[in-house]
Amino acid sequence: MTGTFLARNLRVVIPTVAFALLFVLYIATHPRGLSTYVLTIWSNQSALLVFAALAQFFVVLVRGIDLSVGAMIALSNVVASHVLDGAHIPVALGVVLVLATGAVCGFLSGVIVTIGRIPPIIATLATGAIYSGIALWLRPTPGGAVNEALSDALTYAIGPVPTSLVIVVTIVVAGTWLMRRSVFGLSLHALGSSEHSAELTGLDVARTRILAHTLGGLCAGFGGFYVAMVTLTGDAGIGPTYTLNSIAAIVLGGVSLAGGIGSVFGVVIGAMLLKTIAALMFFSGLPPLAQPFFEGFILALAIAFGSLGILRVRNKLKLFTQ
Repeated sequence: MTGTFLARNLRVVIPTVAFALLFVLYIATHPRGLSTYVLTIWSNQSALLVFAALAQFFVVLVRGIDLSVGAMIALSNVVASHVLDGAHIPVALGVVLVLATGAVCGFLSGVIVTIGRIPPIIATLATGAIYSGIALWLRPTPGGAVNEALSDALTYAIGPVPTSLVIVVTIVVAGTWLMRRSVFGLSLHALGSSEHSAELTGLDVARTRILAHTLGGLCAGFGGFYVAMVTLTGDAGIGPTYTLNSIAAIVLGGVSLAGGIGSVFGVVIGAMLLKTIAALMFFSGLPPLAQPFFEGFILALAIAFGSLGILRVRNKLKLFTQ
């Protein structure tokens, strides 16, 4: 029974074990050891990548790729720096506007890909450039203001537990239910496994793909919102890093770049694993100029791993019928 479970979940078990070992090593390496302060800083940074990775995940799951993830996060972050100070509109309305920004961007990308029948890599590269341009127009240089009370509530700790870690756990629980128990979640897996079979079963392929992009955009909106909570400012130049790392994170978390395979839990583990590796390099004494090289090397390995289809199952639908 245990052997069967491991065989079916190997692409998630491996990164989970790797994350656990590297996290222990990170805590042992950190000068302040295991403390609420250390956990909070690590968890906040991990949460930022979790949102970006989820934005990429929903699109990749339906056999796409979104090169506008970073741009959507940047635009949402810039909007947050304009509407979350509470000076002109209520903060609650500002939060809605920030999240809507990401969702609308994702929806537009989905329409262009689906209705326009433009390859996702080309369509999202173009829309990403547009979103980045709008972000730069709204915020040419980093700045703005964010409600500090809201920031404190979402980036500090509840007792010894970082608030961002509570948010991430909530995402895992809600996301797992969505993907495993809801019609929408099963539709995403079905579309990614075989578009032709999905059409034969009566699935509205166009609608599902557009909704996948929209949900990805909403996650990017959450990412931009949380960047504002952590930094208390808006910056139009933050996009490129999140785009590349979002791809690496989902691949490390066992998501197939061919579509149809992946889980929210795996995505979260992949994002936290990538952030832990980056943190370890920082505290390892590695020269600052060498860190981008190793980060790029890890990114290249992760993407190559996903592109080669290592650990792919023969029939993707077996994951949901066993």
